[in-house]
Amino acid sequence: MTYDAIVIGGSFAGLSAAIQIARARRRVLLIDAGLPRNRFADASHGFLGQDGRRPQDIIGDARRQLSLYPTVEFIDSEAVSASKTDGDFAVTLADGSEKRAMRLILATGVKDDLPAIPGLPERWGQSVLHCPYCHGYEVGGQALGVLANTPMSAHQALLISDWGPTTYFTQNAFEPDAEQLSNLAVRNVRIERTPVAELLGNAPRLEAVRLADGRVVPVDAVFTAPKTSMASPLAQQLGCAFDDGPLGAFIRVDDWMQTTVKGVYAAGDAASPMANATMAAAAGVKAGVGAHQSLVFAA
Repeated sequence: MTYDAIVIGGSFAGLSAAIQIARARRRVLLIDAGLPRNRFADASHGFLGQDGRRPQDIIGDARRQLSLYPTVEFIDSEAVSASKTDGDFAVTLADGSEKRAMRLILATGVKDDLPAIPGLPERWGQSVLHCPYCHGYEVGGQALGVLANTPMSAHQALLISDWGPTTYFTQNAFEPDAEQLSNLAVRNVRIERTPVAELLGNAPRLEAVRLADGRVVPVDAVFTAPKTSMASPLAQQLGCAFDDGPLGAFIRVDDWMQTTVKGVYAAGDAASPMANATMAAAAGVKAGVGAHQSLVFAA
């Protein structure tokens, strides 16, 4: 059979897209490999009505609600390839089976390429964080650090200092310019130019960082902005265009989340330079509505 739409990715963006299509009484298939980007975090914060809940619980409730619609189907598997045919799209799953649809919505997300520092990966999402709006309140007032990983890291340190006393670790890579140094001084941000060599403490807790010269600096949480890459090759396979963001490329979309390939929509972290649960869910709504309307008003 040919579905009206296949949504690939079952986190906030994908579920939000799928429910719009289901409510339009169209046949929609949700394919999900079960590896959301937020799986490392214990709680989601700043998401209206869901603040403090586990991301897995939010996703589970949303999926149960979506399953009540009779035109919805689920497949728990990885979509490994996708292609455009004469009149629709073909998606191949990990087991070799193929599914077809008139429209595709890619909510495939991104993966974080973390700095190669011992002790960092096992603390990711717990005491090594990326977003102060998502996690800053929980570590507020404690000794905080920023591990420089991009040209925007000095800006991140200025921001993080609103949550607590902050040390900016330049990592011998991103030295602040004169204006940034002045602004950091105004915000009482301490600058450490010796690179962090190791994170210390009983993981996932963080107690201190060891510097390359052997000194130990007490710190309770560190923020960093990891580079990102596509978690799935599907957008590239389909020929979608990309734009460059401050942390990595993201899929180019129009106002209704359609990519440069007609009939293919994208939403969530894969299609935005800003990662946020609320924004991902809102983008999913737009992608679902856009895909449905394109079926109604197809030329």
